Amino acid sequence: QVQLVESGGGLMQAGGSPRLSCAASGSIFSINVMGWYRQAPGKKRELVAEITSGGSINHADSVAGRFTISRDNAKDTVYLQLNSLKPEDTAVYYCYANLRVVGSRRWNDFWGQGTQVTVSS
Repeated sequence: QVQLVESGGGLMQAGGSPRLSCAASGSIFSINVMGWYRQAPGKKRELVAEITSGGSINHADSVAGRFTISRDNAKDTVYLQLNSLKPEDTAVYYCYANLRVVGSRRWNDFWGQGTQVTVSS
């Protein structure tokens, strides 16, 4: 069984710089991509940023220059540094990982339960 647990969300002021964390645990053999999506009220879930085990990064244009993704492979943990928060960043932020569990050859996506980020102006 694999679990992804996010932390770091909450009510924040515009312009703030919180950091979200997501730790994967369980019977993990290998993790390929880890990343973050977000879903604002009434909108579709969208990619924020993702990072491979080798450090290659892909991020949404809307967060370029403000949000930074990083990863600690030894801890199976991914981080999202949010800078210069805006009210439109208000959303539930979901962590995900594309990984192989022990004993399997298949790569599957696993998701965290989500952490709410609310930005007040």
